[in-house]
Amino acid sequence: MTEDTTPREAALQRLIWPLRLTRLGMVAERATRAFWPLWSLLFLTVAGFAFGLATALTQMQLWAVIGLLAVGLIWAVLHGLRRFRMPSRSEALERLDATMPGRPITALMDHPAVGANDPASQSVWAAHVARMAERASHAHAPQPDLRLSDRDPYALRYMAATALAMALLFGTLGRVSELGEAVVLGPGAASASGPSWEGWVEPPIYTGLPSLYLADITAARFEAPAGSRISLRFYGDPGEITVETNIGDLPPAGDQPSLSRNVTLARSGSLSIYGPSGARSWDISMLADAPPSVALEGEVEPGPPGQMQLSYTASDDYGVVSGTATLRLDAEAADRRYGLRIDPEPREPLVLDLPMPFRGGREDFTEVMVEDLSEHPFANLPVSLTLTVTDDAGQIGTVSYNVPRLPGRRFFDPLANAIIEMRRDILWNRENAERAADLLRAITFHPEDDLDEGVYLQLRTAIRRLESGIDSISAETRDQVADILWNAALELEDGDLDDALERLRRAQERLSEAMRQGASDEEIAQLMQELREAMNDYMQQLAENAEPSDGTDQPDQGERMEMSMADLDEMLRRIEELMQEGRTAEAQEMLNALQQMLENMEITQGEGGDGPQTPGQQAMEGLQDTLREQQELSDDSFSELQEQFGGQPQGQPQPGQQPGQQGQQPGQQQPGQQGQQPGQQPGQPGQQPGQQQDGQMPGDQQGAGQGGENDGMTLAERQEALRRQLEEQARRLPGTGSEAGDEALRQLDEAGRAMDEAAEALENGDIAGALDLQSEAMEGLREGMTELGRALAQDEGREAGQGQAEGSMAPDRPLQDPLGRQAGNSGSMGSDEDMETREELYRRSRELLDELRRRSSEQERPQIELDYLRRLLDQF
Repeated sequence: MTEDTTPREAALQRLIWPLRLTRLGMVAERATRAFWPLWSLLFLTVAGFAFGLATALTQMQLWAVIGLLAVGLIWAVLHGLRRFRMPSRSEALERLDATMPGRPITALMDHPAVGANDPASQSVWAAHVARMAERASHAHAPQPDLRLSDRDPYALRYMAATALAMALLFGTLGRVSELGEAVVLGPGAASASGPSWEGWVEPPIYTGLPSLYLADITAARFEAPAGSRISLRFYGDPGEITVETNIGDLPPAGDQPSLSRNVTLARSGSLSIYGPSGARSWDISMLADAPPSVALEGEVEPGPPGQMQLSYTASDDYGVVSGTATLRLDAEAADRRYGLRIDPEPREPLVLDLPMPFRGGREDFTEVMVEDLSEHPFANLPVSLTLTVTDDAGQIGTVSYNVPRLPGRRFFDPLANAIIEMRRDILWNRENAERAADLLRAITFHPEDDLDEGVYLQLRTAIRRLESGIDSISAETRDQVADILWNAALELEDGDLDDALERLRRAQERLSEAMRQGASDEEIAQLMQELREAMNDYMQQLAENAEPSDGTDQPDQGERMEMSMADLDEMLRRIEELMQEGRTAEAQEMLNALQQMLENMEITQGEGGDGPQTPGQQAMEGLQDTLREQQELSDDSFSELQEQFGGQPQGQPQPGQQPGQQGQQPGQQQPGQQGQQPGQQPGQPGQQPGQQQDGQMPGDQQGAGQGGENDGMTLAERQEALRRQLEEQARRLPGTGSEAGDEALRQLDEAGRAMDEAAEALENGDIAGALDLQSEAMEGLREGMTELGRALAQDEGREAGQGQAEGSMAPDRPLQDPLGRQAGNSGSMGSDEDMETREELYRRSRELLDELRRRSSEQERPQIELDYLRRLLDQF
C-alpha cells in the first residue's frame, strides 16, 4: 500500500503552486465579471471631477449628480457581491486537471476497483500511476479568461478606462478634491473652508500659444496676445471675492454673483482679485495682432499667350488665411479715341483668389498667380490692381497699383486685330454697336479677298445681331456678339493653313506686324518659335517634293548659295537679338531677306537620298527605340506600383503621364485606340511586329514593333528583353576606337547594368527600387547616344550635332517627357521652345507639380509611394 501512495503524494505535492495560481486566476475572472460596473463607474466619476465637473455645476445640480453616483455605486457593489463566489479547491483542481491530456490529477486520486490483491493488476496500476504522475509534474496554471464582451456588448468599460486615461494625461487629479469645497452643507460650511478662486489666460487658437494658469504667475507683469480670454472660477461664496480690471469689458456681477467671470483682453492694463485670503494683482501688456501686409513683386507681366502673371509677397505675424486680387477698369488712363471716346458702361470689378502656399507656414511667403484674361473686357486696357490679404483675426491688409495694360492675347494679323478692336468697343459701351456693325460690313464687302467662308458667315451673324436692336442691344446679345468676334479673330490669327509656304508667309507677316506694334519680348519669342516651326515644315515639304539627282545635273552658271538648317537658325537667332536690342529696322530688313531666300530655295537630294541608311543612323535609331521602350516600361512599372496600393483615382495623371490624360492600366485601351500597342502614343495606328509604317525608315523597325511582344510578359521579363536588346546593339556599335566612341560604349554598359538590376528588383517585387534603376538606365542611354553622335560626327569630319549622324526622332514615334517636350537628337530631353511662352507646357507643368504635391501630402498613402513622389518633387 505504501508503494502505491508514495508517487501519488509526491505528484500532488508538486501541484501546490499551479493549483494556487489557478485558483487566483479564477478569483480574478469572477471578480472582473461581477464588479466591472463598479470600477467603470468609479473611473467615470474620477475623470469627470478631474476635468472640473464639481465647479461647472450649481449646488443643486451637483447634489443631484452626487445622489445618482451614490445610487449607482451602491447598486454596483450589491450586484457584484451577489454574483461573486469564491472558487473552491476542488474547482481549481478540476480547472487545472482539464488543461492536461488524460486528466492525470483525477487518475492520481483514483483507486482500483478490482484486482487489488492481484499482483499483475497492481503492477499495471502502478505503471499507470507513474505515467500520470509524470504528466502532472508538467502542470501549469491556465490563463484566466478576463473577457467581458458577452456581459458588456457596448464596451462601456473601455469608455470609462479611456476617460480615466484622458484625465490622467490632460486633466488635474487634484481638482477631485474640489468636490468637498463645492458642496455647501450649511451656512457655515463656506466660511469654514474659505472662498477661493482659479483663473486661466487662453490665447486665441490661431496663435498656437499655450494657456497660462493665472494662480501660478508670480511675476507682477506678463504679456498676452490681443483677444486672449481670461476665465475666473470662484469656489465657496463668490460674493466675498471681487474683481477689478481695465483690460476689457467685464460683465457686472449683479445681485446674485455667479461662480465664473470672463473678460477678453482688448487693451493693456491691470487685473486685480480681492478676497478674504488676500489680493493678487497683475499688469498685463497686450501683444497687438499686426494686420497682414501684401506687396507686388515686380510688374504684372504677360505669360504664355493671353495670360497674366504676377508675383506677390504676403506676411503676417500669425499667418495669412486668404487673399484676393481685384481689377477695376481705369478709364481715365485709356487712350480715349475712336470707340473709347465715350464713357464706358459700369462693370463689376473682377475679383480673383490669390494662390496660397500648399505647404509650410503662411507667415511670410511669395507666390505666383497666373490667369488667362484674354476674353475679359478689361484685357489690354489700363486697370487698377488691388491686392488684399486677411488673417485669422479678420484684419485686412491691402495695396493698390496702376497697371498700364492688363496682359491679354494680342492679334498680329491686321484683319483679326481689326475685329478684336470692334469687339473691344462693343464691350466698352453698347452705343458703339452701330459703328462696329458699319465697320464689319466694310470688312465683309469683298469676302473673296481675305476671308474664308467660315469667318465670313460668323461676321455676318455678328452684324445681324448688332443691328437687331432699335436703340441698343441687350447685354446678352452683346456677349454673344463678343464670343462670335473672338472666334472669328482666332480663326484668322491661327487659321489652319495646309500649304507650308502660305503658313510660312503668314508667320513672317505676323512677326513683322509685331515688330511694328512694339510687342513684348515674350510675344516676339512666341512668334519666332512659330516661324521656326513653319520654316521646318516648309523645308520638309521641299525635301519631300525634291527630285533625286542622278549625278548628271550640270551646275548652274554663276554663283550658287548653299545654306544648312543651322544657317537658317542662326539668322532667326540674329533677328531675335536685334529685336531685343531695339534695332527694329535691321531686324525687319533681315526678315525680308530671309523670306526672299526661303521662297527661292531649292532642295535636291543626292544620289541615294532615299537609299539605305548608314550604320550610324541605324544604330542611333535603334538606341532611340530602346530609350522609348524603356520609358514606356517605366510608366507601366509606376502604374503597377499604384495598383499594389489600392490604385489611382480615375482621371488623375500619373507622374510619368501628361496632365489631362486619363489613368490607364497597362494593356488597357482607351476608346478610339483599338489595336494600339502598349506605350504607343495616342493616335498612332497599331502595327504588328515587323510591320513598317508609311514614311518609316527601314531602321525604324528595330525595336518599334516590340510592343506586340509584350503581351503576356511580366515587367521583369520585358526589362530583361530590353537589356538583351541593348547588349546586342552595343556589340554592333559603330565609331568605337575613338574617345567619344569608347565613352558611348561605357555609358551603354552602365545602362545595361541598371537594366539588369531593375529586372532583378522587378522579379523580387521591389517596384520602387526598379523605378530608380530604370531612371538610371534611361540617363545612361541618353548619355551614350550623345557620345555616339560625337563619335560619328568626328568620323565624318563634322561638328557634333550637325547632319543626321546623330539621328532624329521619327515623327510617327514621338518621345515626350511628362511636360510634353520632344526628345531631340541624341535622345536628350529638351526643346528650343521657351517654356514661359508656351501656354500648354506651362499649364501641364503646373498641373503636374500640383498633382505631385497633392499626392505627397496624403499621408495615408504607403511610405514606399511617398518616398517615390518626394524623389520626383526633388527633380522639379
